[in-house]
Amino acid sequence: MMLKPARLLLALLALAAAPAFAQNIATVNGKGIPAAKVDQVVKQVVAQGKQTDSPQLREAIKKDLIGREVMIQEADKQGFGIRPEVKSALENARQSIIINAMLADYVKKNPVKDPEIKAEYDKFKATMGDKEYHAKHILVPTEEEAKAIIAKLKAGSKFEDLAKASSKDGSAANGGDLDWASPAGYVPEFSKAMVALQKGAITDIPVKTQFGYHVIKLEDTRTAKIPPMEEVKQQIAEQLQQRKLQAFREELMKKASIK
Repeated sequence: MMLKPARLLLALLALAAAPAFAQNIATVNGKGIPAAKVDQVVKQVVAQGKQTDSPQLREAIKKDLIGREVMIQEADKQGFGIRPEVKSALENARQSIIINAMLADYVKKNPVKDPEIKAEYDKFKATMGDKEYHAKHILVPTEEEAKAIIAKLKAGSKFEDLAKASSKDGSAANGGDLDWASPAGYVPEFSKAMVALQKGAITDIPVKTQFGYHVIKLEDTRTAKIPPMEEVKQQIAEQLQQRKLQAFREELMKKASIK
């Protein structure tokens, strides 16, 4: 039996509307929430490694999107979207999202390569040197105070006691103990004086640095424990990537006309 023209038209309209309706997970006050939005959020959550795709996750996201739609509709009704402070925050967020997308694309197109990591690791090893030093020190503001401390040490006073009593450094509570470290970890003047000492020796004259005057005692030395490249590879790669991003930003700043 053939349908009458009016019924045929209604059937065609319903058929045409069905796909659009099916694409919405819900309708809030006449506004549809696309199913694609759920897929997008699921993809983001899974990519972050927080959860796996599941009916429970999708249902939770659906409820959240519905709740957000109800809230945003009410906020828009009350005019929050046109408030100056809200518009300013939205613009800041828009800029951040776009900039981060550009930087992510730059990272993708300019990845850190293994030879770069290897070169940086070799530089790190050379900087660290082949020895570590266990030193103690006493830091005071003036050369006269440092000389007086050296005289007391020569007279038999304990280094640890003088450090606790006189040092203006955070290590004072530990008797001036700086633990094991590479010479590269100290300012040049301190490192030079430290590595020149014999085990158990104390500097004869105060060592001046940007922090004040030091009296240094060398407790011991040992072969440097440098971690293998595989252990620090990710950390080095991240540092190199940050340098590339910084260079990219600086290049853009140079090209810009800023008045």
